[in-house]
Amino acid sequence: MYAIIINGGKQYKIIENKVLRFEKIKNKIGEKIKFEKIILFVKNKRIKIGNPFIKNIIIEAEIINHGKDKKKKIIKFRRRKHQLKRKGHRQNYTEIKIIKIIN
Repeated sequence: MYAIIINGGKQYKIIENKVLRFEKIKNKIGEKIKFEKIILFVKNKRIKIGNPFIKNIIIEAEIINHGKDKKKKIIKFRRRKHQLKRKGHRQNYTEIKIIKIIN
């Protein structure tokens, strides 16, 4: 049994008791959250596809941790011009454990 949800403009495959990294969610550690934007649900080879979302299915999850990814380095270079720009970026993330899928 699994589902595919939309969160933060991205799609995630959800399986029970799995830990996932999402874009930063502003809730506190230990809080339980619910996802209701489910676009696909599969159980025992039966597939439900939403139009655009599936009703009556809720995914419960718990926030485990907040953090930052590894630094990504960006370099802009122009040849023969003595121009070099360096930047770094660290994306914030939230680790979530999927508790159960209610249908």
